[in-house]
Amino acid sequence: MSATALPLIAITMGDAAGIGPEVIMKALAEPAARTLCRPLVVGDAARLREAGARAGGAAARLEVRPVAGPEEGRYAAGAVDCIDLDLIPPGLPWGQLSAPAGEAAFQFVRVATELAVAGRVGAICTAPLNKEALHLAGRRYPGHTEMLAALTGTPEVSMMLMTPKLRVIHVTTHIGLLDAIERIEPGLVERTIGRGHATLTRAGIAAPRIGVCGINPHAGEHGLFGRGEEEGKIAPAVERCRAEGWDVTGPLPADTLFFRAGRGEFDLVVAMYHDQGHGPVKVLGIEAGVNVTVGLPVIRTSVDHGTAFDIAGTGQADERSMIEALRQAADLAP
Repeated sequence: MSATALPLIAITMGDAAGIGPEVIMKALAEPAARTLCRPLVVGDAARLREAGARAGGAAARLEVRPVAGPEEGRYAAGAVDCIDLDLIPPGLPWGQLSAPAGEAAFQFVRVATELAVAGRVGAICTAPLNKEALHLAGRRYPGHTEMLAALTGTPEVSMMLMTPKLRVIHVTTHIGLLDAIERIEPGLVERTIGRGHATLTRAGIAAPRIGVCGINPHAGEHGLFGRGEEEGKIAPAVERCRAEGWDVTGPLPADTLFFRAGRGEFDLVVAMYHDQGHGPVKVLGIEAGVNVTVGLPVIRTSVDHGTAFDIAGTGQADERSMIEALRQAADLAP
C-alpha cells in the first residue's frame, strides 16, 4: 500500500506530565508504525521534542513539524507532524498532577474529535490522560470513553479491550461496584452485546462466538449466591440475542469463561464491571492491550495503560501498546 493510501490517524498527546509524549515519539520512531498509517499528533510540539530527547535513540532524532491541519502534513519518515495547540507551560514538571496538563489533554481530544467527525482523519488514537488532572481543570469526565461520548453527542458507548488472545467488552466501566450492579439491567446488557457483535462482524468475523459473564461467583449457581442478578439482569438479554440468531452463551462463571476464551472457544467476552474485564486482560500484558470505544460515530483506540507518573520523563516507557493501538485504529478506519 502506498503511503498516501494509508489511513490518517490523529494521535492525542494525553497528559503532558505523563508518559504519553514519550510513547508517541518512541512509537513513531519505529519503522513498523509508518507502515500502518499516516500519524498526526494533536498536542504540543515543544513537549514532544523534550520527550524525544529524554527517550533518546531514534526518538531523539525525529523532527517535530508543527502544522495547522491534516492537509499540511508530510507524513514522512524521520518527522512527526503535530497540530500544535501550544497549551503546555515551559518547564512543566514531569510526573506531577497539573490543571494546565489536564485542560490541555481535554483540548487535544476535542480537536481530534472534531477532525474525525468532519472526516478529515480516519480514526483517533489516544495516549493516556490523568483523571485527577482532568478534574483539577474542571473537566468532570471519568475518562476518555465518557468524554468522547459527550463530544460526539453519543448517548451510550462501550469499552472494549483487545489483545491478540482475548477481546472483552464491558457493560459498566468507571463506577463503583455497588453502583455497577444496580445499573446493570437486561436492556443495557443486550445493547452491549449488540455493539460487540456489530464491531466484530465489521472486522470480518461473520458469526462471533460471544460468552457473557455472570456477576456473582459461579454465575450465582442457580440462586445460591447473590440475589438473582443472573436470572433477572443478564439471562433475558442473552435470550433476546439468541433469538436474533447470534451465538451468545451465558451467563457463565467469569473465571472459567476467561479461561475458555483464552483457549479460543469465544471471540468476545462480555464483562459486567470494570475489574472483571480488565484483570484478565492485564495479566496477559499491558503492552499487548488496546482499548477501543465502541458505539461512537468515529473510530477511537487507545493504549491500555495509564500516565505512569512514576517513570514519566525518564525514557523508560514502553511504546508497544501505542503501536498496537495504531494498528487497531488503522484496521478499523474507513
